[in-house]
Amino acid sequence: MEIAPLLFDLGRTPPTTRQIADLVRAGGAEALIEAERRADAARYQEVRCRSALNRVKGMPFEWTLNPYRGCTHGCHYCYARRYQTQFELGADDFASIIFVKTNFVEVLRRELARPSWTGEYIALGTATDCYQPIEGHYKLTRGTLEALRDFRNPVGVVTKGPMIVRDKDLLKDLTAGPGCGVYVSVPTVDEDAWRRLEPGTAPPLQRLRAVRELVDAGIRAGVLMNPIVPGITSTPALLERTMKAIADHGARFVGCNVMFLEGGTRDHFMRWLAHEFPHLVEGYNQLYAGKYAHATYRKEVQNVIGLLRKKYGVNGRDEAEDGNVSQKAGNSEDQSEREAPEEGYFAFDL
Repeated sequence: MEIAPLLFDLGRTPPTTRQIADLVRAGGAEALIEAERRADAARYQEVRCRSALNRVKGMPFEWTLNPYRGCTHGCHYCYARRYQTQFELGADDFASIIFVKTNFVEVLRRELARPSWTGEYIALGTATDCYQPIEGHYKLTRGTLEALRDFRNPVGVVTKGPMIVRDKDLLKDLTAGPGCGVYVSVPTVDEDAWRRLEPGTAPPLQRLRAVRELVDAGIRAGVLMNPIVPGITSTPALLERTMKAIADHGARFVGCNVMFLEGGTRDHFMRWLAHEFPHLVEGYNQLYAGKYAHATYRKEVQNVIGLLRKKYGVNGRDEAEDGNVSQKAGNSEDQSEREAPEEGYFAFDL
């Protein structure tokens, strides 16, 4: 097979993502014998990317950057799980096989230097977390921010990783220059829900302390309460606890959306739900007839969030003049109105 020398000969250049997909198609995940297993039990496969900038449709931004594919945060609701099929892998492999684009910064610099590039806004970390723990080793996100600073390109960074405070110097430069916003995902401050839904992430209050540190440094940082997970993080009392904690840590804004389920993510989440919360399965089958929760339910949740924003004096994203990065961190697609059920679903949360 043509790709074998790239994978098995020491000292060779890492394979391309296309070659990796061919390899897995032929031999399954176990064919990735060069994927290094680290202390977190995940396997890390270095790859070469042909492009860094990724064009997207249907979002408030048109360009994204993702130095890694796969994420050891392992959030069970993460919409990006379904993208593992592009590597011939399943959604369950999302947290255990991570692809590291070792030439990412080099490729990005070439793309930013092209005469055709006009300095459009870029969202960083929209598919997999750019500050997951392996970033401490590879520093691809830091290199990416350096490139964006050097080329004076505006950016929004989405993460669950408190490691972002390491890069305050670059974020301050970007804030003072082309523009920068930081969006830290904290769906809930309930520790039981956090441990079960987001097994590989830092504790919620640690993330909120990172928000405080960034805001105090003059960086426009806020929180995405994404996603609201029906029946698990969506009770009014818990939503209020979370909103209060966000306000107490000085967030400049807060965004919120209800979880959506699609493709491999839906399959993975429903298996997990049947194991962890079997009493909720029937309700989910009704609530999620499609990939979005019913419109009436979403409206009820948004109404509660709106009241809590007013109570605790926290702006929404639009009020904070923050129209660039939407609802990644578990939900990155526009939840347009769908056919509503005859009755509201808020009692499903209680």
